[in-house]
Amino acid sequence: PKPGDLIEIKRPLYQHWALYLGDGYVINVTPVDEGAPSLLTSTMSVFTRKAKVKKQLLKEVVGNDAWEVNNKYDHSHTPLPVAEIIRHAESYIDREVPYDVLGNNCEHFVTMLRYGEEVSDQVSNMGLMAVGAVAVASTVLVGLLRGKSREKEY
Repeated sequence: PKPGDLIEIKRPLYQHWALYLGDGYVINVTPVDEGAPSLLTSTMSVFTRKAKVKKQLLKEVVGNDAWEVNNKYDHSHTPLPVAEIIRHAESYIDREVPYDVLGNNCEHFVTMLRYGEEVSDQVSNMGLMAVGAVAVASTVLVGLLRGKSREKEY
């Protein structure tokens, strides 16, 4: 990859996005609660409202998952100058940012850095699935809470 490139990481069930800074490093957003096991953290990212911007080695972010350079919006959006992309990206390191799987996710973040505009077709492709996951989780949680309140009645 070259500095300023978008990196698509193919995780099970979704794609994670990062922006290549150079020298093996990327910038990406991660759920604030990093103490949880990775599967739980991935699931929690659907529900969290904040994320932390991290500068990490690409190989650490990717792990065993497949990845590729994917500047797929270059045909419809003009990338900013590389120096501006990197400077802007580095200004976010270690900051907490708002996060929403549908309206402000990792792809929105890196496309904002590259193009100056948030773009995510992952939302249109995954939006209904994410809404469904939230609905199922909410139903399970409500059921558990109702079960607890019934236990107290007895």
